[in-house]
Order: sequence, then C-alpha cells, then structure tokens
Amino acid sequence: MNLRRKPFGAEVSTASFNDIMFFLMLFFLIMSTLISPGVIKLTLPNAKNNQTVRKTEVAISITKDLKYYINQKEISFDDIELELVALIKDLKDPIVVLRCDNTLEIQKLVDVMEIGNKLKVKMILATKTPNG
Repeated sequence: MNLRRKPFGAEVSTASFNDIMFFLMLFFLIMSTLISPGVIKLTLPNAKNNQTVRKTEVAISITKDLKYYINQKEISFDDIELELVALIKDLKDPIVVLRCDNTLEIQKLVDVMEIGNKLKVKMILATKTPNG
C-alpha cells in the first residue's frame, strides 16, 4: 500500500483572462481611431516639416464651404474677433491654431490672420505631412 501523498500544487488558469484582455485591447484600439480631437472634417495642407504644439487654447477651423468654427463651435466671420477676445482675455501668451481646408483661397486665411494680428495673438497654421 502506498500511503505517500503527492505534493499539492495550486494552479490558476489564466486562459480566459488573456482572451478578455485581448478583446479589451482591440476595443480600445478601434475606439481610439474613431475618436478624433477635431470633429470638423478638413483636408489640411501638406508640409514636409511639421512641429507639434503641446499647448492649444484656441483653434479656429475654416471649412471649404466657408463655415468658421472656434473650438468646434460654429460662428460667423463677423463674430470671430469678439469671440477671440472673450477666449483669450485670461490667457497668458495665447496660441491660436488655424485649421483650414487646403482648397480654401488664401485670402480667407489672411482675413482671419489679420484679426489675430490685430489682437496680438500668436497664430499657427495646422498642416499634415504628405504621407500622413
């Protein structure tokens, strides 16, 4: 008669946990591609050299059908200056990012830049890399 006991080893099966983590990772990857910071669809102009702006307080977007947006809020061209004054009054060294459609005539961009120049704010034109 063999009365010796076999050593007991505790095991935890993690196979189902791996499956759950894989599906969660897929879910978050898919959702991150659907969520974009600017919901206004624009085809930005191309530039070979891009720099990233980390601090963006105000973004002005101009679509190809001449709709103006300040921080995703549609606004008329005549009200841009008043809205900018209200948004930048408490900011130190405000930066305004201009997002314009690449088919837009340059005069529309210059008109908005003149407003920024009048208010003495730093304006940056948003671009994309040719392959991005």
